[in-house]
Amino acid sequence: MKATIRNLITAGLICGTASLMTTAALAADAAAGKAIYAAKCKSCHGADGAPSAGMAKAMGIKPMGDPAIQGKSDDDLKVSITKGVGKMKAQPVSGADLDNVVAAIRTMK
Repeated sequence: MKATIRNLITAGLICGTASLMTTAALAADAAAGKAIYAAKCKSCHGADGAPSAGMAKAMGIKPMGDPAIQGKSDDDLKVSITKGVGKMKAQPVSGADLDNVVAAIRTMK
């Protein structure tokens, strides 16, 4: 009986946490993020998140739909954007704009 109650409580906590994470992701505006992406990211990462073959080879860029990119947490993506990764320079994006860019990246599967 105690194990069943413990399992129900654990399941409730997991569902509640997932619900909060989903709500935060929905709060971001992917359309607004795509506009920022077009201004700051498109030249290297491609309009649809797939870099040109030459850029991918020269800069070591993976497509945004790559499981290695999509598998990152939102916080990890934000750090990559704001601090830079490999040859990519840090981008001056913050606050809601940063959330929106991450939301836009999530649509590039």
